Amino acid sequence: MNASTAMQTAIRGRWAVAAIFLANGFLTGSWAPQIPVFLTRLDISKFTLGLLILLFGAGAVAAMTWCGHLISRHGSRNVLRWFGLCGSLGLLVVALAPNVPLAAIAMFIFGGSIGGMDVAMNANAVVVERRLSRAIMSSSHGFWSLGGFAGGGLGGFVIQTYGHLAHAAVVTALAFAVIAVAVGYLIGENRPQAAGHHKFTLPANPLVYLVGLMALLTMISEGAVLDWAALYLRQELGADLAIAGLAYAAFSGVMAIMRFFGDGVRNRFGAVTTLRGSAVVAAAGMLIAGLSPSPWLAIAAFALCGFGIANMVPIIFSAGGNQEGMSSGTGMSVVTTMGYSGILVAPSAIGFVAEHSSFGPIFVAMSGLLIVVLLMAGLAHRAEFAAAPAE
Repeated sequence: MNASTAMQTAIRGRWAVAAIFLANGFLTGSWAPQIPVFLTRLDISKFTLGLLILLFGAGAVAAMTWCGHLISRHGSRNVLRWFGLCGSLGLLVVALAPNVPLAAIAMFIFGGSIGGMDVAMNANAVVVERRLSRAIMSSSHGFWSLGGFAGGGLGGFVIQTYGHLAHAAVVTALAFAVIAVAVGYLIGENRPQAAGHHKFTLPANPLVYLVGLMALLTMISEGAVLDWAALYLRQELGADLAIAGLAYAAFSGVMAIMRFFGDGVRNRFGAVTTLRGSAVVAAAGMLIAGLSPSPWLAIAAFALCGFGIANMVPIIFSAGGNQEGMSSGTGMSVVTTMGYSGILVAPSAIGFVAEHSSFGPIFVAMSGLLIVVLLMAGLAHRAEFAAAPAE
């Protein structure tokens, strides 16, 4: 394969993985407006809903752990094909669940498929970056947020007009079609590493765990908006279902726009300064949302929060992948595992607290977590080296 053909293949692979990020975000965003219906349809408490969301997170974390082993043996392209096509069916399985026991199984499967797909698509984006010798991670996450915006924005209206099953069926059909086309253009590693030749050990450098803590605190806040913002607007601020679905849509839509500009902003101001400014904006948005007396102000506040959080995760991930004294894969695995446990597992705890409290104070507390990230932002200086081509 000559250089021109190889570059064209890499460019097609870049857009293919972007399409899968988009589909994953669309599936995740489409779950948000389903949550109020899920609660009432199964006639469950917020505590039980929290347990079911915990199962979603447990499935995702289990798949993420297993997915790394699969990628080492079969390559990110093949693993992404499997998880992508299976993941497109997850929301429909949840929507079809007629009772709590089957819903529990469905949530675990849905979480596992989305979690495995997430790891594989991020790994494949790294492969593309190596082929193109330039960063695409921030914009890839932008496509994810764009998908979340579309899923969250349209979901409430579709559910209110046609019902939750019709909505899940349409989401499944669209996601499956996009993924089925995209997987044909994915590129893979030149030679996947064989599994099992090296004994697994945790990194000794404590800094990578502090960077992972930053990812955890940031993604707890992101998960809180995903899983609970619609219910907050619906139950505490009196919004109808269509308006409630706009909370996550506004958050994700603004996040998408900012992520497409993320690399330019970071190149101009530096990773640490960008992270600090982003954390201040995100904390302010979350604080206003938690204190809001009206749904529309809360929606605007969640949009402001999305503006801030947009580039926090890519910067933190870049810092994790560029830790001194360890491979990029080792650092990235620690930070992403800690981070995604925040967005997938921790929000279930919010349901337990909300059962005896309300969502407003919880979102105020989320702003405090983002202030902690602000105070730790100096640890992201390693992200300044992220633009160097991966070896």
